[in-house]
Amino acid sequence: MTQIWNHRKGLARTLQRISEGTLTLGFIGGSITDARPRHNWPEPVIAWFAEVFPQVTLKVENAAIGATGSDLAVFRAQRDLIDRGADLVFVEYAVNDYDESQEKRGRTREGLIRQLLAGEGRDVVLTYTYIQDMYEAMMNGKVPDSIAQLEQLGEHYGLGSVWMGRYALDEVQKGRMRWQEWLPDGLHPTERGSLSYAHSVIKFLEQELVVQQGEGGAEPEAKLGSEAGSNQEFIGLSRPDPLYPNNWERVEHVPFENMKRQGPWVIRRWVNLEWIDRVLETAAVGAKLSFNFEGRGLALGFDFGKASSEFRYRLDGGEWKITSRDRPSWVGSEGWFRLLVIADDLAEGSHDIEIEVIHGSSESCTGTDFRLAFAGVIR
Repeated sequence: MTQIWNHRKGLARTLQRISEGTLTLGFIGGSITDARPRHNWPEPVIAWFAEVFPQVTLKVENAAIGATGSDLAVFRAQRDLIDRGADLVFVEYAVNDYDESQEKRGRTREGLIRQLLAGEGRDVVLTYTYIQDMYEAMMNGKVPDSIAQLEQLGEHYGLGSVWMGRYALDEVQKGRMRWQEWLPDGLHPTERGSLSYAHSVIKFLEQELVVQQGEGGAEPEAKLGSEAGSNQEFIGLSRPDPLYPNNWERVEHVPFENMKRQGPWVIRRWVNLEWIDRVLETAAVGAKLSFNFEGRGLALGFDFGKASSEFRYRLDGGEWKITSRDRPSWVGSEGWFRLLVIADDLAEGSHDIEIEVIHGSSESCTGTDFRLAFAGVIR
């Protein structure tokens, strides 16, 4: 049975940054971690850092977005975490990846982890929240598959982990917290539930950053900066071989400027979602788009909602396929940063895609807004 706290290789970079006086915390995950509600579990964790290390200049990059999974995260990690200097990154995808196949979520999660550990590296902590589908397994002392698979990656890469959902469920079973104080809808925690999640993470951090160091714990495996010599080389070479050879570590974006367009298209700076830099936009039925890419997979990111168009597409001159994406009751006319995976098992090499905007046949499709945030290639 997986423990609540799994201490593995330690948080060497975090300790180094604390000693240097500047630390950047990174978070990535779904709605349970999203900063916008202002009461989710990262907030008490950030407050703990500020309290325990008042001499440190603390920076925060919370890149979590509701209703998104690790597949979108692999296309965002470079811009939203790595380029912004995150030293310690908390990854939360046990819930939002729950309904994906084991193979796909294995590829995307490992791709994200390998990106974060590449180059000069950074500390990564895996955090596991709760969804009601996990109830039966957990009440029978078992580990839900989504969490067990993340634990395999944690063991493989030496990453610490915190089973926040187990900690909170234990609080309920001990009578410290009512279920409705934790998860009134079975998924999203209240302020009290978020605090429970945070407490479990804080206990992990106390052991890693306070207790072990106070007891004369082991020195970090490698120092950062000039004293480390070639630290980038050291950490890059220390990564083990992947568990999923077709993981999504190597991704890139196709520039909008390289796409052929027919019809009224506009490239514009996007102010509606801070996670999207620019969009390639049209609302014209029949507008067309095509481009070439080198790789074995392609995924398209959108600012999506009920007013979004559907489209038809074909790869390499093959059969046309028509998209039909669900539009849950909670989604608005726009505002959902949504990923659509076109393929991830193509023959390695050059490919081309053709796209044509259409009006969807679903009653919930109320418009023809086509707002492409990126075209992501999987190498």
